[in-house]
Amino acid sequence: MQEALAAAVERWPLDGVPEQPSGWLHTVAARRYVDLVRSESARARRERTALDLTPRDAFVTPPPDAEAPRDDLLELFLLCCHPALPAPAQLALTLRAVGGLTTAEVAAAFLVSERTMGQRISRAKQRLREAGARFAPPPTAEREARLAVVRQVLYLMFNEGYSASSGPQLRRADLTGQALRLTRRLHEQLSGDGETAGLLALMVLTEARAAARVSPDGELVPLAEQDRGRWDRTAIDEGRALVERSLAATPPGPYRIQAAIAAVHAEAPSAEATDWPQVLGLYELLERIAPNPVVTLNRAVAVGMVHGPAAGLALLSEVESGPLTGHHRLHAVRAHLLELADDRTAAAAQWRAAADRAGSDPERRYLLRRAANASDRSRRQCEPGHSRVR
Repeated sequence: MQEALAAAVERWPLDGVPEQPSGWLHTVAARRYVDLVRSESARARRERTALDLTPRDAFVTPPPDAEAPRDDLLELFLLCCHPALPAPAQLALTLRAVGGLTTAEVAAAFLVSERTMGQRISRAKQRLREAGARFAPPPTAEREARLAVVRQVLYLMFNEGYSASSGPQLRRADLTGQALRLTRRLHEQLSGDGETAGLLALMVLTEARAAARVSPDGELVPLAEQDRGRWDRTAIDEGRALVERSLAATPPGPYRIQAAIAAVHAEAPSAEATDWPQVLGLYELLERIAPNPVVTLNRAVAVGMVHGPAAGLALLSEVESGPLTGHHRLHAVRAHLLELADDRTAAAAQWRAAADRAGSDPERRYLLRRAANASDRSRRQCEPGHSRVR
């Protein structure tokens, strides 16, 4: 029903409200449910086929001395990243078919609508059928290209788990745990690969902050307000060591640079002590190597911290007309920079706009609290006798 409501929000402004709104919602919800059941049934059949099990055998308890079952999920990722498809289609299809993400979650990762992503995945499946694609281990010449997509699959799985794009929970430990486990396996197999080590370091350093990121009542706690005493120092030491080893090998790639940024935050004893010039330099390097709107958005925050909020706000104009148009994170970054500029009224409006567009319930509540706080401070500043001069 939630997906049906989301579809209504997207379609009704374009197509008009149907004559029977509740009937429309029930029909769409039923179709989504049927699609989910079919998808799960098909995946169960594929797993049984891969393990050469009949449905009856699948539920037979193995004897105590039986060999532990192999974990072939990484190999399955490699198979799904088929060269008959361009890399973005490989990525989307693998996330949907094997990675455990819904179409809406894949769409959020690509900054497109669910409808658009559903069409892309359908076209990718059709293209595989038309090409008569067979799923087999990749030849040596194709392996590196497929591994690059597998790393991105793991990265996006972890991101969705760490900051759920929708729903009542801030994070999904099942996805972050799965992504971390598989990335460790990949690193064991490719111990000399700098980007795999960088990806693992990024996940380990990010997950080290997980306990401090959620308050006892389940609310989001932003990085600047987290109790750093609750960070996992053992994990941080592991992540820093991985960063140091991976950066010493070859010219850095995007995962190693992101891991280095995470390490700078992890090393700071407080938010105020963060080495923002170093963070900015790393984001500038990342944008040269792997430019995308989200990197520019993060660079705007660093620019604001180093050169002042006006400079950060000016940089936001570069992403206002792209895939981030109307995205809640763009509004949230603008609100943050406006607060640094002491424009509380405008900041409150941007916090509210961000909350209106956020899909995660905890994130929405956090954004609304920021809006209320900014409004309250703006109101107090306008009261007689209150000076804005500090």
